[in-house]
Formats: sequence, structure tokens, C-alpha cells
Amino acid sequence: MLLTPAMRQRVKKVFKKCAACHAVGEGAQNKVGPHLNDILGRTAGTGEDFKYSKPMIDAGKAGLVWDEASLTTYLEKAAGHDQRHENGLRRPAQTGRP
Repeated sequence: MLLTPAMRQRVKKVFKKCAACHAVGEGAQNKVGPHLNDILGRTAGTGEDFKYSKPMIDAGKAGLVWDEASLTTYLEKAAGHDQRHENGLRRPAQTGRP
């Protein structure tokens, strides 16, 4: 998925909330959370060299594949897989939507 310049700016702003635990971009490494390179199209809980929680692995086994819609829904309800995401990203602007 190609991002427009406006989308890229929104994503950068939103990602500041995620950067403590996740990395993205050239040379990104897993942190407390997995790196997010190439997450779109990836089955949940399947990134390399990261120990995912059982709920995230189970979500992938149940068919969750990350796309724009599933990722936005997840981020808005982010209490999902662990306590680190207890607050989620509630407002549309927080998920990068205009």
C-alpha cells in the first residue's frame, strides 16, 4: 500500500505512541513488541524472531491477516492482546485517519 504524503504525516504522528515498543523502517529490530515492517498482509502473530502472546497467535490461526481495516479496528480496541495497549487509540485522528 502506497501512502500519500498526507497519510505519511498522519502515520508519523500516530506512531509516536507506538515507538516505545515497536520499530519500523530500514534496519528495524524487535523491541518489547515486534517490528512492524511489512505488517500489511501478514497473518497476526507470525512475524519472525518474536515471541507473540497466545491470544495474538490464536487470532492468526483464526484467520486474522493485517490490512488497513483490521489494523485500524485493532488499534481502536487495542486492549486485545496484552495490558500494554489498554487504552487503545480511540479517536479517528489517533489511528491516522483524516
